[in-house]
Amino acid sequence: MKRKAMDESHNSDYYRRQSPNQRAAAATPEPVLHPYILEEIFLNLPPRHVVHLCRLVCYQWKEVADSESFWRERCRREGYHPCDASKVPKDWRMFYFLCRERRNLLRNPRGEQGLNGWRILKNGGDQWAVHGPIKPHPDKTIQSVFVTSFGMCTKMQLIHLEKEGYNPSFMDDFQPDIRISEWYNRCRDCGCMYDICVELLDERKELIQRFAPETVYPDVDEWKQVTHVFQNYGPGVRYICFTHGGQDTRYWKGWYGIRITESCVEICPPKDTL
Repeated sequence: MKRKAMDESHNSDYYRRQSPNQRAAAATPEPVLHPYILEEIFLNLPPRHVVHLCRLVCYQWKEVADSESFWRERCRREGYHPCDASKVPKDWRMFYFLCRERRNLLRNPRGEQGLNGWRILKNGGDQWAVHGPIKPHPDKTIQSVFVTSFGMCTKMQLIHLEKEGYNPSFMDDFQPDIRISEWYNRCRDCGCMYDICVELLDERKELIQRFAPETVYPDVDEWKQVTHVFQNYGPGVRYICFTHGGQDTRYWKGWYGIRITESCVEICPPKDTL
């Protein structure tokens, strides 16, 4: 008890000996960085470090890391802009990461690696093959296409969204747009048919939503593109099943069926902000 009393007396004497300025300095919290300075520092860090590390340091850092102004400025500096300036993203952070991570989730979409990455479902006639385009594609970089034969040819890919970096909570909470597209063409002197089916599946691979237009019978030798955007599909999407195919309608030996290339599945920002 004596020792405790002596310590308290010593501390009290020490406090009295301090000048008013010293006492004021001791009572003042450590200075913090101005939010503008902190934001500038964060803008020069990898974005995932900001989300997973910086925002956990303290309340002030979290406020800056979560602020709309920070992610809006990050989008501006890296060139991610809504096409329609009058339609502002509801969540700039989500908009940023969807733009940054946007890519084709299908492997080998043009056939440049043969049939690698695709699961063959039907291989009729002379089977699936990869050729150069008979009619040049509008995109001059496309120099290979999948071709079908006189028997039905279909193939598919199953995309596991979590393995591609889109975790379940993100897909359920934000439900970003899922955009699919593909180019197709026919031979000049032979009729053909074309089918495409894209399904959104849950963790048990049960159907949530499907895009499956009627069979197309192209009547002109021109490249055409099919597109579709899944929106407001609800929680639970874990897989995307992409299936396509076709055949010719005259049963000519060889490869006179539908020609397909540049198949694409993308997770992207809402359609009205693209």
